[in-house]
Amino acid sequence: MSEPHLTLYRLQACPFCERVVRVLEELGLDYRSRFVEARHSERNVVKRVSGSRTVPALVDERTGVTMSESANIVDYLETTYGASG
Repeated sequence: MSEPHLTLYRLQACPFCERVVRVLEELGLDYRSRFVEARHSERNVVKRVSGSRTVPALVDERTGVTMSESANIVDYLETTYGASG
């Protein structure tokens, strides 16, 4: 079994992160969850991959896309991996 090509950087109990998780699960996509520091100033791992410390952040190794903002991520997932994608 190969590693998932999607990685989601998220916070525990973050409603915006949970929105993305819900869509990933609805689409049946395998993904890695990386829980990050709650303190915004300490989210250096997210800053390294996305250029920003905000979560959620998604990295899609298959397409080379890295993005933040839950609404943008949901649109991307539905467009790329949904029925129309």
